[in-house]
Amino acid sequence: MGGLAFAAVALTACSSGDSGDSGDSATASGSATASGSGSGSSAEKLSGTVTVFAAASLKESFTSLGKTFEKEHPGTKVSFNFGGSDSLAASITSGAPADVFAAASPKTMKTVTDAKAAKGAPATFVRNQLEIATLPGNPKKIATLKDLTRSGLKVALCAKEVPCGSAAQTALDGAGLKLTPVSYEQDVKGALTKVELKEVDASVVYRTDVKAAGGKVEGVEFPESKKAINDYPIALLKNAPNAEAATAFIDLVTSARGQKALGQAGFLKP
Repeated sequence: MGGLAFAAVALTACSSGDSGDSGDSATASGSATASGSGSGSSAEKLSGTVTVFAAASLKESFTSLGKTFEKEHPGTKVSFNFGGSDSLAASITSGAPADVFAAASPKTMKTVTDAKAAKGAPATFVRNQLEIATLPGNPKKIATLKDLTRSGLKVALCAKEVPCGSAAQTALDGAGLKLTPVSYEQDVKGALTKVELKEVDASVVYRTDVKAAGGKVEGVEFPESKKAINDYPIALLKNAPNAEAATAFIDLVTSARGQKALGQAGFLKP
């Protein structure tokens, strides 16, 4: 969706589920990119800090895009707050100063739009799919989602209110499986770290997190994940302290270059 423009149009209602529903995203053309990173004098005037609240699974790719943005706009700085989308949404609706919110599900974005804290409609910019993260070499020989229910196997999941946890529960429910993890983590990085530290045998995380971890974990794909894919919406916030630069950052994320970088990180196109 390289040509996706951030839309400043009326809010479109989101799905009540965490797994993807592209119907909630705005793809209509709008005027919110008028002061974006495109070209001309407006781009040269950008300055100051852009504060981005983003889902933990975006950490590596957004950090890289932030550096690209700063290089292309001298005098700007992109400051990130990564975490569970639900807690980030709660902070925003409580008045935390931020310019941009990038969530891991429509449901968590809806918390912000329902509070009228977003300016215009969110736009879905990527999607993400689950994988099972195991220790390198997969010593427990985990091959399926059902294997996670084996007696004696230690598994970590994201908390159910977090998008990755909700997606995992959707996959488990769809397969008719019951799983009681040894821990529920507040974001996907927490669930991944449990495996990296060998505190659990496996966790259900995003494929992007498995890829970002390199050789620290091994990923196991499972077909049920195809029915629990999460849409990631991004929005300019209503009280953004630096709206002009924030809009330009969103333009970069949704541009062909931004989409290429996100695709290389393992994200799916909307």
